[in-house]
Amino acid sequence: MNFDFSEEQKLLQKTARDYLDEHSPLTAARAVLESGGSHDAELWKGVAEMGWLGAAIPESYGGAGFGHLELSLLAMEVGRALAPIPFGPSVYVVTEAILQWGTDAQKDRWLPGLAAGSVIGTFAQAEKPGRTSLATVESHFAGGVVRGTKFPVQDVGIANLLLAVVQTGQGPGLALVELGGAGVTADVVEGVDGSRPLGRLVLDGAPAELLGGDGGTAVTISDLMDRAAVLTAFEQVGGAERSLEATREYTMGRYAFGRPIASFQALKHRMADMYGLIQVATGNAYYGAWALSTGAPELPTAACGARISACDAYEHATTEMIQMHGGVGYTWEYDCHLFHRRAKLLGLTLGTAHEWRDRLITRLEEQ
Repeated sequence: MNFDFSEEQKLLQKTARDYLDEHSPLTAARAVLESGGSHDAELWKGVAEMGWLGAAIPESYGGAGFGHLELSLLAMEVGRALAPIPFGPSVYVVTEAILQWGTDAQKDRWLPGLAAGSVIGTFAQAEKPGRTSLATVESHFAGGVVRGTKFPVQDVGIANLLLAVVQTGQGPGLALVELGGAGVTADVVEGVDGSRPLGRLVLDGAPAELLGGDGGTAVTISDLMDRAAVLTAFEQVGGAERSLEATREYTMGRYAFGRPIASFQALKHRMADMYGLIQVATGNAYYGAWALSTGAPELPTAACGARISACDAYEHATTEMIQMHGGVGYTWEYDCHLFHRRAKLLGLTLGTAHEWRDRLITRLEEQ
């Protein structure tokens, strides 16, 4: 079985990399962080015009009509470049949810805007830090409105469409809430990655509609998380790969005792460990992309493998990146902390790797 991408898909990836290199998103990420801004609006506009936001959206809804394989490669390049844009929650979660389970009316209303970037989506399940279980969700939908508090939520202050996990009376489900309207209070809080803002949403009678008309079930939410985990894994792999490359470049250019420190055996072994973890994560991400794009029954376990290995690889790569840069690795002027911040954020976005390990064990036991 061949899990590799086609030449056409690789060309799309190269085009994306060239575009991002030209627009220096790493510099933009630093500028957003230093200015206290929310995102790079020009880059967001640019990737929308390139069709990335609608990569998996059919052309009939204003999308590019590609698919999940192409979206996976775009996610990898966004992660590699540390693009300071609200790509993940809007594309991997909200767009995916509406594509898979939205009513025709919901697709007509939201997908064109999501593809064009005029609608920016975000996702909220947790209501307190560290509490991501469906059993802890207290926000509820009744009478066409949602009441409850969601925290932490990504891209607060940027997003104008919220996909929230709520109690529906029939169990947990998903509701669409238009932000900026009545009954919504948003507060931005300080997070680990200032180029991707976090916040708290208080929903006090916020008008909403259930996704698909009935909100789905716990199984729907689990399937959505699996899909988002695969796509997020590609973003993590992209960041991990760039962290290794930057570490190699720095250690090749730094000399001690008349030779590059990259030639010292201790650093060689550590970079080999980084490479090994990244390759494991890449293989798992490819497997997850295959399962996602084909609707294979292996998706639940493939998503767990992709999520766990990508979290481990990115966390390890950025930690070693700081260590092997020596004293300057801890300074603001070098980019190590930017990658480490993003690794921490993405490692918490959909639940920790520990939670996904528990999920994998449960799913394997059920087979």
